Amino acid sequence: MRNLTSHNAEKGPAVDPVRFRGHRGGVIPMHRALAHFRLGPMNLLASVSLFILFSWIWVILLPRLCRFWASVLSIGLRYLPLYARLDTAEHQVGRLLLHVPYLRIEPVLPTLAVWSLTCGIVLLLFAVSFFFSRQWIPLVYLLRAVLLIQASALVYFALFPARFPHTPDSYMDALVSSGIGLISVVPLLFGFTYYIFDFGLWRKAGLTALTMIHLSLFLPFQVLLQALVLQNTTLFMPLLYIVFGMPLDIMIIIALYSWGMTWSFRAPARVTA
Repeated sequence: MRNLTSHNAEKGPAVDPVRFRGHRGGVIPMHRALAHFRLGPMNLLASVSLFILFSWIWVILLPRLCRFWASVLSIGLRYLPLYARLDTAEHQVGRLLLHVPYLRIEPVLPTLAVWSLTCGIVLLLFAVSFFFSRQWIPLVYLLRAVLLIQASALVYFALFPARFPHTPDSYMDALVSSGIGLISVVPLLFGFTYYIFDFGLWRKAGLTALTMIHLSLFLPFQVLLQALVLQNTTLFMPLLYIVFGMPLDIMIIIALYSWGMTWSFRAPARVTA
């Protein structure tokens, strides 16, 4: 008995199996992401290298990308029913001087007809949301949140229409500038949340490049679509900013990141004797 006790003591304390079981008694396996979390020296070096590489490429290509955005916006002004003017704003970021393109739009306050129609649609959609089944509860909450934002805008423009502090010009400039800032932090964001997992160097680089390219191509079309709305009235500017501005870009990053997390991890190297 003494020998058995000393043998168990040498093996260490026994692990309580209850810790690894759910409330129904089933075994809780380790999450696949945690199982492949290997932040070794080489993985850390690769993460830092990817961050530096993509940040350097982004800084080099950003002035050309601004010219590309200006060309896309110019084509949109030519073929879309858009009454706006293309302009550029100078932004100094360290030693980098950027000529950021944006659209100038005359501010138009909502008329009584537009305000009444929007108010009627908001009330109708809010009433319809009560007829959805319980399986659509997440969609119902999202719809009501959007309607609440638009309802607050309706109340504001009904009481203080002339005190609205923002103009479409400043909004368009901020939309492009915030998009540039968000794309700039993608390598850093993935460095902390994606590079730490063992997906392999090429998959990490591929997802980062895909995300930055997608956002870069999406930005001018986002600007054109919002400009088509804002040229009619500023009533929808709060909704565009809170829902369809940077939050939409962040959701794109989350969607691509989630897709990347479904990829198979790199197979561990086999050690041969």
